[in-house]
Amino acid sequence: MTVAHSPCVLVIETDESLANQLSSDLQEAGYDAILAHDATSGLQYSRDCQPALIVLDRMLAGESGLSLCKNIRSTGMRSPVLVLMARDTVDDRVACLEAGADDYILKPYRPEEFLKLIRLYLKPDIDTTEQLRFGELVLDISTRRAIQNSRVIDLTMKEFELLKFLMEHPREVLTREQILENVWGYDFMGESNVIEVYIRYLRLKIEDEGQKRLIQTVRGVGYVLRES
Repeated sequence: MTVAHSPCVLVIETDESLANQLSSDLQEAGYDAILAHDATSGLQYSRDCQPALIVLDRMLAGESGLSLCKNIRSTGMRSPVLVLMARDTVDDRVACLEAGADDYILKPYRPEEFLKLIRLYLKPDIDTTEQLRFGELVLDISTRRAIQNSRVIDLTMKEFELLKFLMEHPREVLTREQILENVWGYDFMGESNVIEVYIRYLRLKIEDEGQKRLIQTVRGVGYVLRES
């Protein structure tokens, strides 16, 4: 008989009280939780334990959370990373995304919102060999990788979800609202250029210098995947 293991979440948080609260809520929701209280041990746990998801505070003892996020990504870790932060400005959001984070959680900490986001990112993978194709670009659903002219392209979770949505609707102009709802699953408050940031990431990965632009901007509306 195969025993199903609960997804493991690594929490990197200097504030012991908040760390313990996060851990308790995760365990009550059915997840395994590992605690680290500084950047050094957090980086080591991310390598040794290979967690399904990482939650880290932007303000850590000894090193900024965003710097730690960059270090974690540099090791090849592809698990979702969520950043706890106190400020909610466009610059703060973009800084998180550019550091390699998938999303953020605002303080003060609200357990219901936190666990809703965790469940969103830890939905069980569907066992499938389905592939989406657009010209020379192939998206393998099971491995969450793109293949282009025999070149394998690793994608973060949000890059994959965004490219998948675009490839499911080729040559169809998708509005920013459609993309936010279907890729992020909830509305961003106020103005945000999160979509623009991830479109830029995808273009850097799938549009090599000299190649035709695949993801095209429709000013004032959104984006479309089509041949130039």
